[in-house]
Amino acid sequence: MQVLAGVGSAETIISVEYLVIAGGGGGGSSASNFDGAGGAGAGGYRTNVSGATSGRNSSTETAMLLFPGDYQVVIGAGGATTSGNVQGSPGGNSTFNTVTSTGGGGGGFGGPGANGGSGGGSGYSGTAGLGTAAQGFDGGANAGTGSPHPGAGGGGAGAVGNPAPSNTQGGAGGSGLSSSITGSATNRAGGGGAGGGYMGGGTGGAGGAGGGGAGGSSAGGSAGTTNTGGGGGGGGGAQGGIGGSGIVILRYASNFSCVLGAGLTGSTVTVGANKVTTITAGTGNVALS
Repeated sequence: MQVLAGVGSAETIISVEYLVIAGGGGGGSSASNFDGAGGAGAGGYRTNVSGATSGRNSSTETAMLLFPGDYQVVIGAGGATTSGNVQGSPGGNSTFNTVTSTGGGGGGFGGPGANGGSGGGSGYSGTAGLGTAAQGFDGGANAGTGSPHPGAGGGGAGAVGNPAPSNTQGGAGGSGLSSSITGSATNRAGGGGAGGGYMGGGTGGAGGAGGGGAGGSSAGGSAGTTNTGGGGGGGGGAQGGIGGSGIVILRYASNFSCVLGAGLTGSTVTVGANKVTTITAGTGNVALS
């Protein structure tokens, strides 16, 4: 516990470590037998855990010292998809107090991927969606390949998305990052793999480590993993996969408490000298005391 000298009293200050991951984007969709869509970008990844890495392989963020009270939390939903030749929808932002992570960019079809926390991969041609500084990497980009036309992979928190390696293989999603804030190392925020054009034996790209969905071929893209912020996989002649929802994890000394308000879903466990509160869904306030 840290104490700040106040006017006529001493006020408790709580040191809070956080991991805030936004929802992953939705994979691009393809209604064409020849064309694979781009994989989606992962949700933005921000942390202030000492010695850890923030998204885009950035330095950890500054310490957060809070007075007891209520603080807002928002868990971003995964990006949606629709059938047709369309770009996937962006993931929702996640927030804790003043920290907001940006939702992942949707995967493209026959054109650019969307910008986001991590950028979506392009379709069979076009530019990469751009990631956000200190949150995630850009998606992959294809300059155009012979028929069939696979897409490029979505960016992850730890690496860029990959272009299609050939005209029969969709690009793989960029990898995520590992965090031990809960006491166990866990990968999150991997980019979605791209769809492959299946009229010629094409195959979808692998999802990035950390919950990225795999790309499809003659099938829909796989969904990003729930509560990882993983990007959805691009469809191969079918609909893209939805993005994985985000998550907020808080760690603080065990002599303090964190109560979840109405609208939030989560749990708290004690790990050594700390408590860890994991919030998996909803919008509301947490009460720190």
